[in-house]
Amino acid sequence: MLKFIDLFCGIGGFRLALEKRNLECVFSSDIDAYAQEAYKCNFGEKPNGDITKISAKDIPSHDILCGGFPCQPFSISGKMGGTTDPRGKLFYEIKRIAEYHKPKVLLLENVKNILTINKGTVIKSIETELKEMGYILHKKLLNASYFGIPQSRERVYFVALKGSDLSYEFPKETRKKFYLENIFEKEVDEKFIINRSDIVVQKKDNELENKLKPIRVGLLNKGGQGERIYSLKGHAITQSAYGGGVGARTGLYNTPQGVRKLTINECKTVMGFPKKHFVSSGMQGYQQLGNAVIPSMVGYVFDGIRGL
Repeated sequence: MLKFIDLFCGIGGFRLALEKRNLECVFSSDIDAYAQEAYKCNFGEKPNGDITKISAKDIPSHDILCGGFPCQPFSISGKMGGTTDPRGKLFYEIKRIAEYHKPKVLLLENVKNILTINKGTVIKSIETELKEMGYILHKKLLNASYFGIPQSRERVYFVALKGSDLSYEFPKETRKKFYLENIFEKEVDEKFIINRSDIVVQKKDNELENKLKPIRVGLLNKGGQGERIYSLKGHAITQSAYGGGVGARTGLYNTPQGVRKLTINECKTVMGFPKKHFVSSGMQGYQQLGNAVIPSMVGYVFDGIRGL
């Protein structure tokens, strides 16, 4: 049985995908105490803490190293600090562990901006480091909207392979016709509904065709981030761990009940997690989902590896 480790594990998106494929998780790590507890509720074991304080020799040997290394330093909402942000240097923890254990595969994920931040110097540095370690890197920007997930979520997937017996091909888009109207809850608590006098809805659902992307139909206030309203005929905007505005983290949607945010179960669905998957209560849960990787996307990417 192939073994993997789950770094910066969050609520376990990588683990869900790989255990579904009969791989064994032999180590997990996350610095966030809330994420550790959520992970324990889902998988029965508490992840190790700060990876920078864990010796590589204390990590079990493994075939695959997984890591959605923290994206905030590279994202727009994270102010794009790149490798000047301490969290941006966590790639070098991946390097440290990979140099010691020499896993066959590094399976990594990050935000779109990692490709362009600091005029491309960050991604070039990562590519150089991996090449010097003997890995052949395959990378591609994929949008979950084109793989059966009702959320526009562009992420860069890295598949780094060690050994001439391994090869790789990225998945082809499924273009499955699946929309928010297929998953939204018909009746929700009033706390999710936005009652304001400045709401402007310019288009109704019966005037629209389904699209595999968010369909903007209105706004409130000045229509800034978190103040835009979208249709159930399309997809959710990118779920975020942070961000401001009335629709912070989930976006705003025009429903028969009124304009509202998504519930935690709806967010689980647009992130590809089962509703039974545990997340922390309140805003911590939304943050955990916004930070997560989409399990089915990890699965699609992993399935392109040949020769394991």
